[in-house]
Amino acid sequence: MPAPINIFKQRLKSVDPQIGLWVALANPYSAEVVGGLGFDWLLVDGEHAPNDLPLVLAQLQALANSTSSPVVRLPIGETYLIKQMLDIGAQTLLIPMVESAEQARQLVRATRYPPDGVRGVGAALARASAFNRIADYLPTANAEICLILQIETVKGLAAIEDIAAVDGVDGLFIGPSDLAADMGHLGNPVHPDVRAAVDDGLKRIKASGKAAGTLATTPDFADAVLALGADFVAVGTDVSLLMRGGTELLRRFRSEGGEPGKGGGY
Repeated sequence: MPAPINIFKQRLKSVDPQIGLWVALANPYSAEVVGGLGFDWLLVDGEHAPNDLPLVLAQLQALANSTSSPVVRLPIGETYLIKQMLDIGAQTLLIPMVESAEQARQLVRATRYPPDGVRGVGAALARASAFNRIADYLPTANAEICLILQIETVKGLAAIEDIAAVDGVDGLFIGPSDLAADMGHLGNPVHPDVRAAVDDGLKRIKASGKAAGTLATTPDFADAVLALGADFVAVGTDVSLLMRGGTELLRRFRSEGGEPGKGGGY
């Protein structure tokens, strides 16, 4: 029996864009809730959400029966963290702050077993191999790993073609918020200069032949990047859904003067 087929990796080759949701509440119960919504992919965030290895594991388990493909973002592209995430069953990784082809090559090697890489061999202990019940996991695992590298600095943008040319990189993902900060527009990822840089970056990724993705949490931004041909786009976050839903619910039952039960705003 080979390693499980990576559906997300397969779908990146289709003509239809993959629509995703950021999962940052760091809770398996809420992950299971959004896992039933029908998004193509869900990003379990280990960079800015309070997730550690056991919490990511719990969310992968909660999403095991979901039709949404889990993607795990690491806090940093360290080899030991990559090994651990792969062993608990993550097959698609998003690595932040990638700025060079050499960095990309090192990250590819961290996701591959020897002789193609340096991933430690401990599959007999790992959820990824169903605890050694997948007899052919070791020789087939490399082919099912999907590696997405996050471009979120001006230096990273300048190196897009070099990074995309690295064998084993499946896609590049532009992070608008950090890019905005690096461009001098901290807190304003929809600034025209940032939007133009994102658009140009996505076009260049597409031209390289690799999958292009980004996070676009406003409808007009999402529509614009999808129109450019982005292959995978996260269109919201679980945190923002909770915040907006809760705010609107409270607004419904608060008057302008703060009295409950009158409707209107607050």
